[in-house]
Amino acid sequence: MSELFSALRISGSGMAVQRMKLNATAENIANAETTRTQDGGPYRRKEVVVSAENRPVNFSGEFKNARVRLASTHANHRASTRKFRTSELNVSDARARVYASPGSKFKVIYDPSHPDADGDGYVAMPDINLVTEMVNMMVASRAFEANVTAVSATKEMISDAMDI
Repeated sequence: MSELFSALRISGSGMAVQRMKLNATAENIANAETTRTQDGGPYRRKEVVVSAENRPVNFSGEFKNARVRLASTHANHRASTRKFRTSELNVSDARARVYASPGSKFKVIYDPSHPDADGDGYVAMPDINLVTEMVNMMVASRAFEANVTAVSATKEMISDAMDI
């Protein structure tokens, strides 16, 4: 049963990461033409860095905890004498952080009537490609949906296990 709850935790961490990606992408799209921020300068594109947080799990211990004892119905039905080797298994939870890329470049356009234009009439704009941002949003949305499907399947397995 603990594997099912581990699956829920892993899928939940994946959903949290994809939500962060969706939020960062939405913020990038909303600020695609922002030429002045509180920091003084054009908006810098936000990116999400995803990493795995490994935690060791004793596979043999997890297996023993999940094992279900069955009643013997016949003398030839013996309990298994098979032994499992104790080994470490790493289970990963997804972790993410959002950052504004300090080295991101700016597009420079000529617009002398813009209030943020320099002396030569050029304006520094965020280098945000709306097509790229929309693709990133679609990918994050699909990944979020995949995690929701995994959570739903796990909940159904837990429910079915309770009915046994």
